[in-house]
Amino acid sequence: MITHYLKCWPEYFQAILERKKTFDLRRNDRDYKVGDILVLQEYDIKAERYTGRSTCVGVEYILDVADGLQRGYIIMSIGTVEMKTEG
Repeated sequence: MITHYLKCWPEYFQAILERKKTFDLRRNDRDYKVGDILVLQEYDIKAERYTGRSTCVGVEYILDVADGLQRGYIIMSIGTVEMKTEG
């Protein structure tokens, strides 16, 4: 199990907190595995800074081969582990 620290845009971050978004599409440049922890850090792309909010989610399933999925990308099923900080 590895912990990955990742930027997450505000609209996606909020949807994950509300459990409306239970997946994440990412380039698989970190060799993600089931059981890994993702520390999602809310990042405001307009202000080009972190907001201070973060949450931890666990990788429950990885889809890496599918029609329409670009090579090198994966879709991860994620489950909320805990809320870490609120900015």
